[in-house]
Amino acid sequence: MKKFSFIFSLFLLAIILGSCSDGKRADWLKEDDVRVAIDETFQPIMDEALEMFALRHVEATVYPYYCSEDSAIRLLLNDSVLTCVTTRKLNANEEQMLKKKTLYPTYKIIATDAIALITNKQSGDSLISVDEIRDIALGKITRWEQLKHSNRTGDLKLVFDHSGSSTVRFIRDSICGGAQLKGNLYAQGSNEAVMKIVQEQDDVIGVIGANWLRLDTDTNSLATFSHLPYQVMKVSEKSEFVGDYYRPFQFYIATGAYPLHRSVYVITIDPRTRSQVKEFGAFLTGEPGQLLICKHSNMLPFSQVFVKRVNVKD
Repeated sequence: MKKFSFIFSLFLLAIILGSCSDGKRADWLKEDDVRVAIDETFQPIMDEALEMFALRHVEATVYPYYCSEDSAIRLLLNDSVLTCVTTRKLNANEEQMLKKKTLYPTYKIIATDAIALITNKQSGDSLISVDEIRDIALGKITRWEQLKHSNRTGDLKLVFDHSGSSTVRFIRDSICGGAQLKGNLYAQGSNEAVMKIVQEQDDVIGVIGANWLRLDTDTNSLATFSHLPYQVMKVSEKSEFVGDYYRPFQFYIATGAYPLHRSVYVITIDPRTRSQVKEFGAFLTGEPGQLLICKHSNMLPFSQVFVKRVNVKD
């Protein structure tokens, strides 16, 4: 594993588009192309969304750039893309950078996502509290036996995708109050790499976007994560009762019972009144995009949802 580093590396910019001149932006304003930078945490559902959008808007050519959240925002600030999908809004300094170019961002929430913690199926440990996650990320917990509900001993490692990712920022800002992360933290380069190492090693906890979890939606059974080649941990706001631990299903995200959740935004800086770029944002927030998110991911769509109680009989 690669030891975790907080030095931001903008490796994608050099190979994607680079900074755009005013002349190039002027060319873009005449195009039907949709260049969108996407936090790679959302690649599974966004692949499907982009495919559906392209079928409905055949005149548009879609260029998705999957990268870290930091890279996606940097591409937007350089107006190398006119829209991006992230888990945060721009800060005041970033908005000021765009204002100098007479570009003004608009924000639309498209879903509520969750952070998932995964472990090796052989580890036997599936319960963890928010306080314990914080202590691991701050280096206060470094061994399995320090966890309240752990059945094993030995060194414990927390594995992320990469240092500029939205999952790292969530743990740092939302869980650790902005404190510097330290301890047994490692970066693997992608959500897929995190899932792979969790399957290979039983001493790690992987941190991934819940969008990468694929539910078993067999019509003869309730949705579950049991078919996955790794274990999805249950998380609790407190560590008092075993019954207060939950996995990131849509219902528990909707009720707030699952505590590791965050909003997902589509940010657009296209100055045109109408364009395919803006149509893409409208697609994600409209009925087609919201139904896709609801049915093909375990993210919670931003549109109104209804919870019904049902009786399940043999």
